[in-house]
Amino acid sequence: MARRREIGWAAVLLLTTLGACIPNPDRPDRGYRPPRDAPHRDDHRLPPEEAPPERYEPHRIDERVSALPAPPPAWQARPVAADGATIDTTTYLVRPGDTLRAIADRTGSGSEAIARANQLPAPFLVRAGQRLTIPGGRYHLVRGGQTGIAIARAYGVDWSRIIAANDLTAPYTLRVGMRVLIPGTAGGSSAAERAKAFTLDIDDILTGSEPALAANQRPVQPSASPRRVLAPTQALAEPAQLTSGFAWPVHGKIITRFGPGASGEKFNGVNIAVPLGTPILASADGVVAYAGSGVPTLGGLVIVKHGSSWTTVYANASQLLVRRGQAVKRGQTIALSGDSGSASRPEVHFEMRKGRTPVDPQRQLPGI
Repeated sequence: MARRREIGWAAVLLLTTLGACIPNPDRPDRGYRPPRDAPHRDDHRLPPEEAPPERYEPHRIDERVSALPAPPPAWQARPVAADGATIDTTTYLVRPGDTLRAIADRTGSGSEAIARANQLPAPFLVRAGQRLTIPGGRYHLVRGGQTGIAIARAYGVDWSRIIAANDLTAPYTLRVGMRVLIPGTAGGSSAAERAKAFTLDIDDILTGSEPALAANQRPVQPSASPRRVLAPTQALAEPAQLTSGFAWPVHGKIITRFGPGASGEKFNGVNIAVPLGTPILASADGVVAYAGSGVPTLGGLVIVKHGSSWTTVYANASQLLVRRGQAVKRGQTIALSGDSGSASRPEVHFEMRKGRTPVDPQRQLPGI
């Protein structure tokens, strides 16, 4: 009798277990779902033949960029008022004791513009009785801490046009007290309209992001420590010479190549597809000139200057792990890859530049 009871209970238990395995037609099976706190592993996914097609959802261009705490860039920390004075083209008779700077201050023109207009060679000496042409135009007086970007934004004029109008050359250093010629017509009647007419790009950061230097002021030397925060109004000393070779910042598939695209637009770098969170490595020894997300289409952006006129650019990052003014070594992690900016998938946008000229990384570096 006891043996029969055991068999009966075993049968009941077996039927109950089998019943739990039979699908309920009123509650369709939704497939296996791992616990919310389970690690994200491939063996938790459905087999490839059963899994739905993966869909990538791009983010807004200002989403998902984190950076180390740092003050705003100089062009935001030290805004510029469009208070330049407009003067007419005139002539000036040099007086005894005059200097080119004194003549510029007296006439409201720029000393560099006067030197160019009169073909004065360095060191730009003038002599009493000499008649000089004073070129007309609208001149902005540069104050302490102001940058080329802030000046261009204030007037609604591309910084590259101001570079050309003033014949500025590398390293594009502005000096307190110099007068910069503002070419053309301003971008609007109000400050907001002029600021909207200005669009920040990589070339602006390379040539117009450093604050003006006062007389006898020297740029600050870089630091290897990310804990030292450089004030936005402190000009940064660039490396003079390239001290290492270049390497790829990540390894992955190049999905966009350097050069003109199908619709005729020029592409200044390469896009490399990598998983989210891939370490982005400095391509060579250098100094961080910019770390932020001020160029919306590029998202998280790091720019490193290497000396000998070389610069590298790393964009679409999710995390920025360095600050402006920080010295970095080739192979050092400076950011983590992401899908920020206008990226259509997780990727790294990488550029190399010699001076202001973009260079094809695939012609400079070994196969990726």
